[in-house]
This record gives sequence, structure tokens and C-alpha cells, in this order.
Amino acid sequence: MTSSQTSQNLSFVLEGIHKVKFEDRPVPELKNPHDVLINVKYTGICGSDVHYWEHGSIGNFVVKEPMVLGHESAGVITQVGSAVTSLKVGDRVAMEPGICCRRCPPCKSGKYNLCENMEFAATPPFDGTLAKYYVLPEDFCYKLPESMSLQEGALMEPLSVAVHIVRQARVSPGQSVVVFGAGPVGLLCCAVAKAFGATKVVVVDIQQSRLDFAKEYVTPLTFVPGKVAATENAERMRQEHGLGVGADVAIDASGAEPSVHTGIHVLRNGGTYVQGGMGRSEIQFPIMAACSKELTLRGSFRYGSGDYKLAVELVSTGRVNVKKLITGTVKFEEAESAFKDVKQGKGIKTLIAGIDV
Repeated sequence: MTSSQTSQNLSFVLEGIHKVKFEDRPVPELKNPHDVLINVKYTGICGSDVHYWEHGSIGNFVVKEPMVLGHESAGVITQVGSAVTSLKVGDRVAMEPGICCRRCPPCKSGKYNLCENMEFAATPPFDGTLAKYYVLPEDFCYKLPESMSLQEGALMEPLSVAVHIVRQARVSPGQSVVVFGAGPVGLLCCAVAKAFGATKVVVVDIQQSRLDFAKEYVTPLTFVPGKVAATENAERMRQEHGLGVGADVAIDASGAEPSVHTGIHVLRNGGTYVQGGMGRSEIQFPIMAACSKELTLRGSFRYGSGDYKLAVELVSTGRVNVKKLITGTVKFEEAESAFKDVKQGKGIKTLIAGIDV
């Protein structure tokens, strides 16, 4: 392994299933006058990173060539392009890791997260952010206020996912919300829903330890589903948590088919269901309940216009706390062991420290 003290751009590279290495790569150049060079300081480990490490693919995205992992990052600007006006060397920023083409119909309609030519970090064939340096356009970097740490900045990526999901759900003050999955995104969905004014937030999971954390972190209302029909779990949830004829909003952040079913059944007539978690490509679906209740059904993919900006504001104003989700930080050289710990379900969010300039 190359010494981090002498490396130019030490990177954590996935070569194949369970096969990673540290590789010193050239420092990326600024090819566009609107780009900036960032010294990456902290990177969170996401489930998708672990999935690529474990299986070598996610759906149609297959690792065919060595790929740098990581996409939940924050860092410090070390160089700016000639046309950059909003950032300067030394600024601390949260890094939005997907570069859209800005020209296709989704981009031009304002839904750039659905870009037909998206270059997303650590999604084959594009390299991720687990490197000493990374280049982004200036408008995909969000300056952190002095009150926020770089560690918190690294969590703006999963928080932006949660912001997008809750915005898709149109959560409004006074509503009741049920969130399936108490992983990082599910927990953040609970926090954002409360910040948006939801008065009752129920979180569902099959792991009691995660629900115990959720009680301390964001909501006292938790639910462990039984091995019974989804309709029975939905009815028990309504009774135990006073949801009356049903919840206003159900969000799935688990991708588990039983959660999808229960989410549809726990909603009131005219409620809203948002699918944020990714599971099997095809599942059975309670279509009659969705139709007869006249539910609003929406998908949610990554994050779009205004989501990162709002995420930073929610944390900087104290409305959402992301510090409590950080289980610990490991050195860059210990990245592989950190991946193994995350795979085993240890902690909530582990950060990998970057390499200083």
C-alpha cells in the first residue's frame, strides 16, 4: 500500500467482490472553469457501497473495471476554476456526488436526479469520493456554516435522500407519518418529517436495537411487525399508536416486501405512500387496496433541486441532529475493516477520515 504521507491521490478501489486495494492515482485536473478541487475529509459508508463490495453489482450497474468507492462526503476546497464565484480555497463544503448533463428533458424540467446521462459517484463506471482529492462543479458543493462540522457535512448526502423522500410525500404540519426501516435514511426521514411539522411519527423495524436507538433519537413511537398478514400488522399499528382510520403518510425506507404491503394497508383513504427503499426488482403488490383507497403513490430517487440546501439549513438551524447517527470514525487505511463492520450491522453511520493535504 502507498503511504498516505507520500501519496498524490490515494484512493480506495474496488476491483471485484470482496477485493479492494489502496491505489495512488493522479490528482484530478480542473477541466471546466466552473469546477473545484476538493480535499475529501470525511466519507460515510452507504449500503450501496457495501452492496458493490459484497456482490459486485446493483441491478444493471455492474463493476467491470476497478472503481473508487464512496459518495457521502465533505471536504475543503483546495483549488477553484477561473469562472468560480461562489467558493474559494479553504471553504468547507458538503459534496453532492451526482453530476447531471443539464441538457436532457429531465434536467431541463428541473428533475435533474432523473438525468438520462447522470455521472454518479461510485456507480459503475464512475469513480467515487473515497480518495484524497475529488472534482465537482461549484454548484454541486454546499458551503458549510461555521456551526457545522465536516463530519456533519458528510451526512448531508443521506439527509438529502430523506429530505427528497419527505418532500415527495408532501408531509405537512399536523400529519401522522409511518416510516418503515430504522436504518440511517429511515431515521432521517423521521427527523425530517418532524421538522416539517408531523405531529405523530411511527418507525417500524424488525430489529429491536434499532428501534431502541430511534426512541432516543427521534420518536417514542415504534412498532415491531409480527409474522402475520400485513392487514393484521396494520390494524395493530393503528390501535397501538392511535392512528384512527389510518396514517396520512407511509414511507418505506427498507425495500422489504412485507413493509410495502403493511404501508399500503396502514394508510387512511386518500393517504400518500412513498417508496424510498430499494429491494427486489419485482414484488407482489396490494393493488386493490391502493385503488379502493385512492392512494397517492410516489417513488423517490436520490435528491433533486433544493434538497442539499435544505438539508444544510435543517442541521445548521438545529431542527435535525445528524451527530447522534455517527457511530465512529476510522482512518483511511482502515476502510476495508470499516466496510466489514457495516456489513455486520455494527452501528448506525461509520465515517472514514480523509487524507490531509
